[in-house]
Amino acid sequence: MNNPNTNGVLTKKDLKKVGNRWFIGVSTFNYETQMAPSVVYALFPALRKIYDNDDDLLESIENHYKYFNTHPWIANIVLGAALAVEDEGKLNSLEAVQDLKVGLMGPLAGIGDTIIWAMLPTILGSIAASMAQEGSPIGVFIWVLIYGLSLFIRPSLYEFGYKQGAKLITQMGSQLSAFTDAISVLGLAVVGAIIPTTIKLSTGFVFKNGDVELELQSMLDQILPALLPVLLVGLIYFLMSKKHIKMTTIILLVIVVALLGAFLGVFTV
Repeated sequence: MNNPNTNGVLTKKDLKKVGNRWFIGVSTFNYETQMAPSVVYALFPALRKIYDNDDDLLESIENHYKYFNTHPWIANIVLGAALAVEDEGKLNSLEAVQDLKVGLMGPLAGIGDTIIWAMLPTILGSIAASMAQEGSPIGVFIWVLIYGLSLFIRPSLYEFGYKQGAKLITQMGSQLSAFTDAISVLGLAVVGAIIPTTIKLSTGFVFKNGDVELELQSMLDQILPALLPVLLVGLIYFLMSKKHIKMTTIILLVIVVALLGAFLGVFTV
């Protein structure tokens, strides 16, 4: 079937072309319209096919040049659904198209940011780091393979959005918030599991009283195993989120403190 929507003129080939053009994503990001220039660039071939009249095409382009911002991977579904509406309703649907984009870009941004920007790199990074510590590069190859596959999958999301996007989000609208919260909890659990398995930090302090010696690290382990790594991660998070210190600065700070601590005997391996 060439045309996913029997009332429209766009074909699978048209949607794939639009999907490939969308790879520029946030490349044209600006503080006034955010991702709108990329939207216009990506959708232009499809809009040109929908509208034979240049004035109609210009009116549609101006409508798509309004503020738009969501996760760039998930945007394919939103824009695909918008194309389905416009392909059927033409100029009469421009207001509905804009309302659809505004209504979907927020909820889907939450899902995309949580899964793709937070959970996926965290899980793949932890697997790659753990396997690298064992001397195996397979984890890195898995990471590259999964992101490589996304390059082939992402353009097809336009067709999915064109066929099912609007209906799917309408039917699942009440469940999006719960789904996002569940994914967030899963991501936090993964991060929590990474701390004791990946971050190694212990103290070499020993309290002496006559012939009695008491290691501080053994006391801390009885209170909470991996307490120091947890405190370190909490401190780094505080510096990043509350003090807005750059990651590169924090990395250099950690290196300096670790070297001084090891030299003074405060930290041990």
